[in-house]
Amino acid sequence: MEESTRKTCIVCGEPKEEGITIVTEFICNSCESTIVRTNVEDDKYPFFVKQMRQLWVKFHA
Repeated sequence: MEESTRKTCIVCGEPKEEGITIVTEFICNSCESTIVRTNVEDDKYPFFVKQMRQLWVKFHA
């Protein structure tokens, strides 16, 4: 795939080719998979919540 088709993941910050776009933000398949398996009691959970807030802020801006 061409470099220009890569999007930067809002969670890991890495350019990836495959993932999902929600509103205007991209989440790579790897991060999406990690997010859906993360328990609310996990130390990583608050980080994911913070990153996902970007979707809310941009949608309501």
